[in-house]
Amino acid sequence: MELTPAELTVLGLVIERPQHGYDLEQVIDRRGIRQWTDIGFSSIYYLLAKLAKRGLVHAPDAPDAARSRRVFHATAAGRRAAAEGALALIRELRPVPHPLLVGIANLPLLSEREYAEALRARLAQVEERVAAVCAAERAQEPSARAAREVFSYSLSLLEAERSWLAARVQVPR
Repeated sequence: MELTPAELTVLGLVIERPQHGYDLEQVIDRRGIRQWTDIGFSSIYYLLAKLAKRGLVHAPDAPDAARSRRVFHATAAGRRAAAEGALALIRELRPVPHPLLVGIANLPLLSEREYAEALRARLAQVEERVAAVCAAERAQEPSARAAREVFSYSLSLLEAERSWLAARVQVPR
């Protein structure tokens, strides 16, 4: 049973601790999870409903009238699916669409000046993102191994992009 990254993220948080949608929103926000996933506030309940329909989570004795107060718990099938999904995502190299590459592939449409300005603007955004990830990491201390690894990997990717951009912002005008 394959899970999308968003489904696996929400399921993993429910496995970590049974919670309702609002709790999940708070954890996602506090941990800076939106820095590396595309889970919007409005999609949390949608994802929970999909996971429940597939038998991966359930909300025992949840009154229908209080949908937002339903506390979701992972099922045994949910725990197995999450473990299998996590292993697959760690083990397998998968292509990741990157909009930057689409922009670069269309360089003939830009002047050298436009390209250099765009690179400088992106570098400034990467610098801001590094600061935000570092702040989110500090806010989580002491953190679990999984959180430390997410922050470490995220910062490594950002540092690599920062290095690449810094070498290119020297593009002559």
